[in-house]
Amino acid sequence: MSRLVIALGGNALGKTPEEQLQIVQDTASAIVDLVEEGHDVVLGHGNGTQVGQINLAMEFTHNRGGGTPAMPFPECDAMTQGYIGYHLQQAIQNELRRRKMAVPCASIVTQVVVDPADPAFRRPTKPVGMAYTKEEAVTLARERGYRMVEDSGRGYRRVVPSPMPLKIVELPVIEELVKTHAVIITVGGGGIPVTEDENGYHGIAAVIDKDRASARLALDLKADLLVILTAVEKVSVNFRKPDQKDLDTLSIEEAKRYIEEGQFAPGSMLPKIEACVSFVQNSEHGRALITSLAKAREALQGKTGTMITK
Repeated sequence: MSRLVIALGGNALGKTPEEQLQIVQDTASAIVDLVEEGHDVVLGHGNGTQVGQINLAMEFTHNRGGGTPAMPFPECDAMTQGYIGYHLQQAIQNELRRRKMAVPCASIVTQVVVDPADPAFRRPTKPVGMAYTKEEAVTLARERGYRMVEDSGRGYRRVVPSPMPLKIVELPVIEELVKTHAVIITVGGGGIPVTEDENGYHGIAAVIDKDRASARLALDLKADLLVILTAVEKVSVNFRKPDQKDLDTLSIEEAKRYIEEGQFAPGSMLPKIEACVSFVQNSEHGRALITSLAKAREALQGKTGTMITK
């Protein structure tokens, strides 16, 4: 039995609660396939779209008056952990029941410690919320002070600080649940970012990258494999160019060279590659796999995907 830490991308969740309820049925089926094959599965997930939507909605209603309070970013992160975790665990529980598998599943509201002096707070890079046209982005930047960037051909999105995860606060609880072979949903949205001092933990406005948080979790749990599920079947260089090349394997040295060449888009594939390199480089025998949700089972059988090794 191998221990997998899986980071689910936004394509496994959808853009609205209604769409998400439908999409997570397929997500649950793919995850339970892996459980059925004997793997211990710990899930992380993104929240870039959802946290931006919640924050924007709360800000809009607050600015219109009527007593609606402004909602700080850490609380918005927590809200997304709650409702995305609910959808995922319910879909997985239903799929486990359908297959008559007596495996428990639960999500954990998870805090992740970051450094308030992290340079990310001076250079926001994490896309959140929906995509806008260039004209809409210019208006939002002018009226709300948002920093807007073009996001890999998908339109313009707001970017917020994305500090490095240092410590998972609820790790002891996660470790105990792993021993029961439960399916665990944790570090949702990369975790709720908090700082730590002599008085305890305190929320801070940011969104931690879910791939980096999942890599931190995989290291802490001594996972055999970090799996990052995204929209593409394999990692590519010269992406969307006539000479695009899909990669079956990727060594740490090759990954670093491609990063230096600027082959991977910031806020998209770059943090995935960096998370995989960090995990593989610092784990004793771990490997990392990047592939699509639909191809997860085949990728774990070595038939597709991009495997990152020492």
